[in-house]
Parts: sequence; structure tokens; C-alpha cells
Amino acid sequence: MKLKDLNGIPALAISELGEKTINGLTSDSRLVQRGFLFAALKGSKADGGTYAADAAARGAAVIVTSKGAKLGKIALPIIYVDDPRRTLALAAASFYKLQPDVMVAITGTSGKTSVASFTRQIWAQAGFASASIGTTGVVSPKRDDYGSLTTPDPVELHKLLRELVEEGVTHAAMEASSHGLDQRRLDGVRLSAGAFTNLGRDHMDYHATVEEYHAAKLRLFTELLPKGAPAVIFADDPFSKPTIAAATEAGCTVLTVGRKGDFITLKRVEHERFRQHVEVHIAGEIYEITLPLAGDFQVANGLVAAGLAIATGVPAAAAMRGLERLKGAPGRLDLVGATEDGAPAYVDYAHKPDALENVLASVRPFTTGRVIVVFGCGGDRDKGKRPMMGEIATRLADVVIVTDDNPRSEVPATIRSEILAAAPGAREIPDRREAIREAVAMMKSGDTLIVAGKGHEEGQTVGDVVLPFSDHAEVGQALKDRLARESGA
Repeated sequence: MKLKDLNGIPALAISELGEKTINGLTSDSRLVQRGFLFAALKGSKADGGTYAADAAARGAAVIVTSKGAKLGKIALPIIYVDDPRRTLALAAASFYKLQPDVMVAITGTSGKTSVASFTRQIWAQAGFASASIGTTGVVSPKRDDYGSLTTPDPVELHKLLRELVEEGVTHAAMEASSHGLDQRRLDGVRLSAGAFTNLGRDHMDYHATVEEYHAAKLRLFTELLPKGAPAVIFADDPFSKPTIAAATEAGCTVLTVGRKGDFITLKRVEHERFRQHVEVHIAGEIYEITLPLAGDFQVANGLVAAGLAIATGVPAAAAMRGLERLKGAPGRLDLVGATEDGAPAYVDYAHKPDALENVLASVRPFTTGRVIVVFGCGGDRDKGKRPMMGEIATRLADVVIVTDDNPRSEVPATIRSEILAAAPGAREIPDRREAIREAVAMMKSGDTLIVAGKGHEEGQTVGDVVLPFSDHAEVGQALKDRLARESGA
């Protein structure tokens, strides 16, 4: 492809370098091959300009960087732009060209993974070849790839979108993290609709304030959605009102869902242990459905997903039928199993205050005994949420076990102590496997166990090493071993 065919490249550069052949794009100098465009991006921990010489040595054809950047003596054409991240994203979109016909993005603090998964499932049940992209990976009719990044970098994202189209996918739902939005990773995605779930405390190690965090989320509506595109917004969150105002001012077609929703109005919920009976009103019609998932937050997620599906062409009745057939996203109030006397054990990804509060509150209505929670907090992340989560756990659970999560480079005992400072009466069991086994061993009839924080993850990061570890597998094994002991096997 010629440089002149890439979107986002300034006109002056096109006039001078337009005929230069570009064989690929990357912001990682280690991936540069001959004829690549290298984007030298300034990050929070490293400056891509440091690696410009390496990119040149590997055969880069041109370098894109920010105005005023100092790259040293580089024997390559350098294109200076105001926003190199956006330039890279737009260039990647035009380089890979293909995207599913219908693309939607979901932002918010909690629920993005579930809404993306639910939207994909509703589309699929309505007959569309569908995919979801996010924290748990990529799922489509032909793949189920485990992943780790909520929003992939733009080059990987657009390469993936092309692959999905070549597989036959016509509809795709993706998560839009605050990092991804702030770093322009979604710029260049041709969106049909967007959604907002809620906002709570998260990523305060990246954003200076909650207001800045919210502003990053709002980019989805204020800068990325086309004018008139549907913006499906959960109406019952404290941040719903300012989100609705921003989306409306940006020219989006705002569709609200929830108890205060106008597009889908939630009228009634009856909880059972593993399902909920829900009544909603849509355009004057009443729908009574059984959602096969536990938790008020799953009702909210389901309504946002249904809103996206309806806004992108699925009839309301079909979307409601789709809600009755949903399977939960991996690691999201994921029922692993139960003890011999029926006490359930769940794994949940809750690793932030609001999410932990939601999951513990959600299991209380069907718990006749004790709510038991095992959790920790990750290292090298927002430290301010640790005492907040300790307080929430001791307020909403009957038994609290504080353990290690992903300590990364921090001292695990320090992390635990910062949680325990606000968690009087909590037990401390550093080894996560031992903590899970102890929790399973103490379960009685009527109890509910929540192992929170890691959800779908298949490793535990200690230092710079990722050790194999799955909460789901550990809980399952502990239940199996308990049953063997009880049966005398």
C-alpha cells in the first residue's frame, strides 16, 4: 500500500512521500520489518522516540511522531503530527480496510465484558454471524481466543477486525476501556452504536481524578460515534445523567434502559438462586422473561445488551428471547459448583469497589446462611481502593478472607495490610490456593462463597513472572476434594 492511501497522514507528507510503499505498521520497534511505518509514541513509562533508531535499523520506511519530538539523527523520513496515536489508529483502519458491517462499543467501569458477550449472543440467536472482543479475549463462530487487554492496540485491533470479516462475521461488540479511549485505540473503528454501563472508582493510577476518568469514557459519545448514532445508556447510575447530557449534546440518539429508562423500562425483578424473573416495557409492549443469571447487575447488563441489539436491527421480541438464553461471561458471577448440601461457590472478576459491592449485594437475597468472600488487590495499581474494598467486604459479607491477588512488583504483605486496615475481623491467608480451600472447607448449607478479583484469569503475576493459576480450577478442585472427604472416598 502507498503512504498516500493511509488515512491520518498530513497533506504535506503525502505530497512529498505519497508514493512510498508501506508494508505494515507498528508502534513496537521489535516488530518492525522492511517497509513498515513506525509510530514513535510517548507513553507513561517509555518514549517510543528512544526506539526510532532501532526501527530504522530493522528497515522502517517512515517514522510518525509528535511535533517537537527529538529522535536524534535518523536517516529516514519523519512525519510530525499533533496526535500520533490517532494517526496510527486511522492509518491502521485504512491499511487493513475491512470491518464488520455493524460495530458497537461498550464503555463504563463494570459490565463491559458481560454486555459485549450478551450482545454477541443476542445477535447470534437472531441469525447474525457475531463476535465479541474484550477482557476475556475474542469469541466468534470460528474462534474462542483467550486474551488479556480490554481494548487491543489499534494495529492489532484492525488486523483482528479484518480477520473476523474474512471469517464471515457481520456484527461485533467490543469493550472500550478508558485507557483505550484515551490512547485513541478505537479511533478509526466505524461504529454503529455505543453504550455506557456505569462509573465507579477504577484506574486512579492512570487518571488524576474521577472526572478525568469519566471524560475519557465520554470520548466514545462525544468524538467517536457518528452524529445520530444510538447511544444506549443505563439510566440508574449516579453518572448516568451527565453521560446522557454529554451524548445528547454530541448529537447521539440517546436510548436509556433501566428503572429510569425510556427505551427499555425495567418494571419488576424477582430473584431466585440461579435466575431472575424480569418484567420490562418496550414501546408500549410488556415482556416477562426469565434471565438465567443471578444478580441485579446482570439484569442491568442484559438490558444494555438488549438495547444495543434492538438499536442495531434485532426486533424487541427476539432480543427478549435472547435474554432468556444467555450464558454468563467467563469469570462473571461464574457458578463453579456447590457443596454436597447445595451451597454454591462462584468466581467473579470484581477487582474494584463498586464491582465487589455489586456482587456481594447480589447474592445476599438468595443466601439463607453466610456470605463468604475471598479476595485481594492487585499490586502496582490504584492503592486507594484497597481500604475501600476491605470496608465493603466486611460490611456485606459474613466471613472475609483477605489473600493475594496479582502482587506484581509490590510486597504482598503490604497490600494485604492496607486492605485489612479497613476490614476488622477479616482473616488473612496469604496463599490464594490455601485461602480458597479454607473457604470451601467452612461452607455450610445455605452459605454462598464468592472468590473475587481474578475471574477468568489463568495466571497470577508475582514480580515479573506469571504463575499458572485459575480461581475456577482451584475452587472446582477444592469442592471435589471436599466431596471425596465427605463420602469417605
